[in-house]
Order: sequence, then structure tokens, then C-alpha cells
Amino acid sequence: MPGDREPTDQPTDEPTDADRAQRIADLATSRGLRVAAAESLTAGRISSFLGRGEAASEWYRGAVVAYDEEVKFEVLGVTRGPVVTARCAQEMAAGARRLLGADVALGITGVGGPGPQEDQPAGTVHLAIATGEGTRELLVRLGGDPSEVVAAATSLALDELADELSRVPASSS
Repeated sequence: MPGDREPTDQPTDEPTDADRAQRIADLATSRGLRVAAAESLTAGRISSFLGRGEAASEWYRGAVVAYDEEVKFEVLGVTRGPVVTARCAQEMAAGARRLLGADVALGITGVGGPGPQEDQPAGTVHLAIATGEGTRELLVRLGGDPSEVVAAATSLALDELADELSRVPASSS
């Protein structure tokens, strides 16, 4: 599984999810940015890595784990309707940013599997990142069993969040 691996005797150049979270911590701290997340598919896995980042209390605002669609609608303000969509991921990210007072927030929803949901195949992942400049969204289709999809989605989300933080201007607050 990508990201969170057991130690081996073989060196690898691929970063772990802990490495990814540390990159986020470094970027957020150096730029004075506050980060938040809204998770569905990953069920808090992203948050667990962010919360372990260095000096997390200084930059990590928290997360809403909105596994149930009613939590998406009622807490995050997602428009009622299908939840495996770009719009849902975007509204999750915007809701987390607003609720948690973050400069940058991630929203992730999708289908872990093994079967389809809302006519979307297993492995469908919608990821969105909201900043003060707007929201960008990414759609990917990942392979593997449900645990592999969640692990790969977590790694992807952490990478995308770090990339976005590297582009966001430093906070003036």
C-alpha cells in the first residue's frame, strides 16, 4: 500500500504518509497558514497524519469526518444530492475552511468499494482544495481493494495538499 508502510530492509525513494504530513507541516508553518480537512472516503486517516505533523497545534485547525451523507449536508453545508461528485468535494472543502477558520482546506469523497456507489465505480475519488483564491478539484480512479483505495487516496490527498500549500502566498495574519 502506498504511504504508510512497515519498515523493510529495502530502501525506497517514495515518501511515506508521515513524510508527506511533515512536508505539509513545514509549508504551513513557514507560510503562517492554517489547514483543515473534511473527509468521507478516508474516514479520518488524513487527519490522523496531519495531527501528527510537527507543531500541528500551530497550523492544523482540525477536520470533520463526514462519512454519513447527512453530516455532509447538515454540518458542512453540502447541497443535497449525490455525494460522489466534484461539487460535493468542493463544498466539503469550502465548509471545512469556513467552519474551522482555515486558510486552506481539503475535501475528499469517493467510492472505496468493493462495489459501485451512485453509479460510480469503486476507486472513484473526488478531491478538492479550497483557499482564499478559490477551489480546485481533482478526479482520479484508483485500483485495488477498499483498503488499498483508501491508502492511495490518503497519499494522493496529502501530496495535493502539500503542492497547494507551496503555491499559496504566506498569510498576512
